[in-house]
Amino acid sequence: MKFGMTLVRLLLGGLMIGHGTQKLFGWFGGHGPKGTGQFLESLGLRPGRRNALAAGAAEAGGGALIALGLMTPLGGAAVTGAMATAIITVHGPRGPWVTEGGWEYNAVIIGTAAAITDAGPGPLSLDAGRGRERWGSGWALAQLVAGLAGAAAIMAMARAEGEQVDEPGSTPGEPAADAGQAAAQPDPTTPAA
Repeated sequence: MKFGMTLVRLLLGGLMIGHGTQKLFGWFGGHGPKGTGQFLESLGLRPGRRNALAAGAAEAGGGALIALGLMTPLGGAAVTGAMATAIITVHGPRGPWVTEGGWEYNAVIIGTAAAITDAGPGPLSLDAGRGRERWGSGWALAQLVAGLAGAAAIMAMARAEGEQVDEPGSTPGEPAADAGQAAAQPDPTTPAA
């Protein structure tokens, strides 16, 4: 079990680090904060750059914690939140199968992160070095709840930002003009008195 858990942690954590650094730095064929931000804007996650940086940090940071076996529930919650947001915004409506752009891959990541937290990162981990080789089911459930709450918070902030940005007459991505300020401006089609 020592080798197996270490392998699972390194695989999941390493891939999540790569997934996050695609967003943060454009590494591994990623689009960086600008390109990822534009994509996230198209999904309604505004401002896109801020959400790209947050998603990249959650994925890369959570992946690093999982790979190291350090504060495992926190790493799992970060990864769960990022994957749950991806399901809500992109993959959910497409059904379960990845061949159709569905959510199966994201669900496997969430389940694996929860399983690592439940079983504990094992004796070959930094948590074990700190005296915490096992975390247990309560921590795994807390990790899932925290990750899902994080995804819900991201969606609520994006909706609030979208409502602020997408008022009639505004340009998407820019603050809406203050109605009182617009009324105080002279109408160029009206002759001066």
